[in-house]
Amino acid sequence: MDNRQAMGSWLSGPRAAAEDMGVDFGYPGQRLGLPRQGSGSAARFGRRLGGVAVDWVACQVIAYGLITGGNATATGNWTLLLFVVLSILTLGTVGFTPGKRLVGLRVVAEDGGRLGFGRVVLRTLLLALVIPALVWDRDGRGLHDRLARAVQVRI
Repeated sequence: MDNRQAMGSWLSGPRAAAEDMGVDFGYPGQRLGLPRQGSGSAARFGRRLGGVAVDWVACQVIAYGLITGGNATATGNWTLLLFVVLSILTLGTVGFTPGKRLVGLRVVAEDGGRLGFGRVVLRTLLLALVIPALVWDRDGRGLHDRLARAVQVRI
């Protein structure tokens, strides 16, 4: 291997290097028995981020306008509290938040059923910490979803 190939494999990352050596990672969600595309397939990062962003902005607007009366310094904590309450209530009852519904996602258990209340609370609290949501596996699931044995799928 010359220097150019070595540098190219280093820049492309470990996954590309492993695929060049013949490792088949499959598609996101394959290990969970999910379809490759369409309804029931694993949600991609862009949709997941969009759903969370919609929910966060909605909670921020409510906190700013209705709870703090326009006090921007107090809005942050109220936004987080509203986000946690919104997530627990909506995921625990219908399986999606308003933002997830808007972008076409649902949160389900790994076996395809509903998440129990305890797993919804665990998932939401880990999501509120932010860092677990930024660490994800090859199926596109964040650490908060893995620990709660949940998966976000397209609807």
